[in-house]
Amino acid sequence: LASLLAPSTHVNDHVLVIIQLSGGNDGLNTLIPLDQYANLNIHRANILIPENKVLKLNGNDKTGIHPAMAGIQNMYNEGKVNFVQSVGYTDQNYSHFRSTDIWLSGSDSAEVLNSGWMGRYLNYQFPNFPDDYPNVDMPDPLAIQIGALISPGFQGPDASSIPAGPGIPMAVSITSDKDFYDLVNGSHSTPSNDAIGKELAYIREVTGQAKVYNTAIKNAANKVTSQANYPTGNSLADQLKIVAKLIKGGLKTKIYMVGIGGFDTHANQVDSTDTSIGSHATLLGKLSDAIAAFQNDLKFLSIEDRVIGMTFSEFGRRIVSNGSAGTDHGSALPMIIFGTNVQNGIIGVNPTINAAFTSNDNLAMQYDYRSVYASLLKQWFCIDDVALKDVLKKTYTTLPIVKNAACASGTLSVYQQQLEIERLHCYPNPFGNSDKVTIEVNSSGGDVVIEIFNSEGRFIDLIANQSMSPGVHKFTWQNESAPHGFYYCRFHNFRFS
Repeated sequence: LASLLAPSTHVNDHVLVIIQLSGGNDGLNTLIPLDQYANLNIHRANILIPENKVLKLNGNDKTGIHPAMAGIQNMYNEGKVNFVQSVGYTDQNYSHFRSTDIWLSGSDSAEVLNSGWMGRYLNYQFPNFPDDYPNVDMPDPLAIQIGALISPGFQGPDASSIPAGPGIPMAVSITSDKDFYDLVNGSHSTPSNDAIGKELAYIREVTGQAKVYNTAIKNAANKVTSQANYPTGNSLADQLKIVAKLIKGGLKTKIYMVGIGGFDTHANQVDSTDTSIGSHATLLGKLSDAIAAFQNDLKFLSIEDRVIGMTFSEFGRRIVSNGSAGTDHGSALPMIIFGTNVQNGIIGVNPTINAAFTSNDNLAMQYDYRSVYASLLKQWFCIDDVALKDVLKKTYTTLPIVKNAACASGTLSVYQQQLEIERLHCYPNPFGNSDKVTIEVNSSGGDVVIEIFNSEGRFIDLIANQSMSPGVHKFTWQNESAPHGFYYCRFHNFRFS
């Protein structure tokens, strides 16, 4: 009776794979707004993908993807990809290090959190870690990072907020694919027979004893003797191959994190003779090929329905290219969510590109990055609203990313979710320094958010955040101090039933 009355922490066999694109990916050359092509050609002719080479997406003639991403195109056309447009946060920080910290911790731009959003989720799901872990219910690593040291995103919360102990990493790391296969095979290079070699041998012995999850990882890996083909010379594919092996091998690990770098494309982003190839194309090709091979392997291993993956990067790039055939640090960018259980399609609208934009202008954010996190935590890991707010520190609107049936057998009730942006008018347009701007929306009923952003993607004002009845509603924005420039009005209408 006590166990039935206790709060449930729904544990399913769902797995989330996170792919970090380090450096700041150019979203406008990744998910290309074809209906804005003429103005894109004004601002980035030296790097813009030729329109006839942009890959088409089924059912969408206004948006395409980079020609190097044929694997993602095929997955999208098979119903296995969801793009979320213009994801970011208000008051964009353009430092690689700080912006990465913001994405990994789940913080506001001016807020510093010592824990990671994934670490807080894992602490909710597996409280009091590392005490009494591994155990019968969770004998395996809570999370695994491949190809790097443990990400700050896996840092557990402070003891003062959620019982875990300050600074407890909730994951283990496998620093390279070679280290993984050395672990599985019980082999490594032989230390030299000198003082340095003896010290190295001792360190390896102590390290091996300290890795309490070694046996679980080895046992899982050894159960899988056959996998689908992966591309060679692709470090991301090498990492994802390990992830697929460990999932199929039976690990109960909830989150895997892998990564690929090189997206800081300030110069020579494209080939001087053909903008469809070059350094950025190579990176997107490796990303696409690796994800497609991974998805194919999941299907081959009969675990495709258990896994959803997502990409993120610390920021996008500027609308206007620079004189070095590259792009400088920008703001919002698209995210790729993939798997058989994602709602296929594109969430959001193509960003508006104005012919008068300058190098100071940026993409306006359509979705806070934590709305994507909230959607995956709620719709894929099936956590309730109270826990969701504890993990993300605030309440964020969820997006229709995961198919409704994913949590049907969990503790949450099944719900329908639909995003509708039916009508938005702002007038007068253009407006003067002292004008009152009327914002007229046609709501389908439900939760409504209306915000104003400037052309650098900086949040200016919140007009409405409330439930509305169906019909036309009018609001007024008093322009008292807004300087000359372009402004975006963002209208979201979420209806639940």
